[in-house]
Amino acid sequence: MNLTRRHFIGSTAAAVTVAGMKAQGKVFGANDRIRVGTVGFHGRGGSHIKAFLEMKDGGVEMAGLCDVDQNVLAAGAKTVEKASGRAPKLFKDVHDLVASNDIDVVSTATPNHWHSLVAILAMQGGKDAYVEKPMSHNIFEGRQVVAAAKKYNKIVQHGTQSRSSPKLIRDMKLIHSGFIGTIVESRGWVYKNGNRGSIGRGTPGPVPAGLDWSLWQGPAQEKPFYVKALNAGGKNQPGMWVHYDWHYNWEYGNGEIGNQGVHQMDIAVWGHNRGLPIRVHSAGGRFGMDDDGMTPNTQATTFSYTDGTILTFEVRNLGSYQEMDGGDCGNSFFGTKGFYVTGKGFFTYKSGKMDQRQAIPIPGDAVAEDEGNAFKRFINACRSRKQSDAPMSVLDAHYSCAHCHLGNIAYRVGRSLEFDPKTEKFKDSSLNSYLTRNYRKGFEVPKLEELA
Repeated sequence: MNLTRRHFIGSTAAAVTVAGMKAQGKVFGANDRIRVGTVGFHGRGGSHIKAFLEMKDGGVEMAGLCDVDQNVLAAGAKTVEKASGRAPKLFKDVHDLVASNDIDVVSTATPNHWHSLVAILAMQGGKDAYVEKPMSHNIFEGRQVVAAAKKYNKIVQHGTQSRSSPKLIRDMKLIHSGFIGTIVESRGWVYKNGNRGSIGRGTPGPVPAGLDWSLWQGPAQEKPFYVKALNAGGKNQPGMWVHYDWHYNWEYGNGEIGNQGVHQMDIAVWGHNRGLPIRVHSAGGRFGMDDDGMTPNTQATTFSYTDGTILTFEVRNLGSYQEMDGGDCGNSFFGTKGFYVTGKGFFTYKSGKMDQRQAIPIPGDAVAEDEGNAFKRFINACRSRKQSDAPMSVLDAHYSCAHCHLGNIAYRVGRSLEFDPKTEKFKDSSLNSYLTRNYRKGFEVPKLEELA
C-alpha cells in the first residue's frame, strides 16, 4: 500500500477516534498467547525479534512486523517465519499495526524521534509497549508517555537492560539503604569508540528503492534525502542518516549521551535517586572529525540537586581508558562511607591502586534474585497487569531520559541552566522551546498532561 499524507493524517485521526474504545485492550490469562508486533528493526529491533521468538514456548508469538523500508521488512519476515513456522503480518504504517486485532503488544526500536509517538499510539490502540532507549526524543514527549500509561492503564517498559541485572538490582538496594552512607556524587562515563568515527559528509541524492523517506522522518520536518558524498567512516548504509548515523543529527537522534550514554545515565540516575536536577551545565564539542555530525563526541555534564549533591557524566568517543577497571562504559557512586564501581563492587576510601583497595563485602542476606531478562519481565508484567513487575516505572524511565535531554540542551545553549523539577520547565522561559519540537502535521505527539 502506498502511504499518502492524506492517508497518514486520516490514520492519525482514526487512531485517536478509536482510542477510547480500544485502549482498554486485552487481559491475558496464564495460558493465553501474547502476540507481539515490532516496529523498526534494522538495528536493535532485531534483538527484540530474537528475544520474543525465544519465548515461543512460553506463550509468545512474533505476530507482526512494521518497517518503512520494504527491504528490511522482507528480511525480517523471512527470519520470523524460519524460526517460528508462521509468517508474520507485515505493515509499513504503524497506525495499521496498532489498529490490528491480531497484535496484543508493541515493541519499537525505530530512530529516537519516533519512540514516544509509537508508544502512545500503541497504548491508544489498546496495547502495552516496550520502547527502546531513550523513551523520548525530548522532555515533553517523555512526560506524555508517562501520562498515556496512566490514562490508558498500560504497561510500558524502557529498553535499558541494566534494570534487569540481578547483581545491579541487589547493589542498588544496598546503595539506597545507606550501605556506603549518603551518596554525594554519582558518575557515568561512555568512552566507546569502536564504530564512533567520522560519519563523512552528505549531499542530496536519490531515495533508495523500498524506503519511504517521508514516513521515516515522521514527527520531524520533511527534508531532502542525503547520500554520503564522503564516507570517511566506511559504513555501508544507503544514506547519510539511514540506517544508523541519524544518532548524530538533532532532528532524529540525541547524540552519544542519548545513544550508549542513556544506559549509563539510567544507572547513574537510579543510584543517585534524587529525581530531576535543579541545575545543569554541559560543555564539549565534536573534535577530530571533519564530518556533518551535529552532536558532540566529547561532552562533560554536571547536574546538581536540591540537596547540593551532584551527578557527573562524560562522553568521549575519540579514545578510552578503563577507569578503576570499570570498563569503557560504566558508573561509580561516592558515599560518605565508601564508594561503588559497577562490575567491581563496594570499597572503602583507603588510598591505593585498584588492587590495593579495601573491598566492602556484600552482606550475606543481600541476595541477587534473577527475575528474567528485560523482555521476559515485560511479558510477565503484561500478564500480571502490574507495572511493578517490569524493571522500572514509566516515570523513572522519563527521569533518566530527561537527564540526557537536559545535558544536550545545556550543551547547545552554551551556559548553565536552572530547571524546575516540579513544572519540568526552565527558569529562563525563553529556553522552553528546547523541551519539545515543531511537529510535522499528522505526526504530532499528543499533549495529555502539562505540569503546573
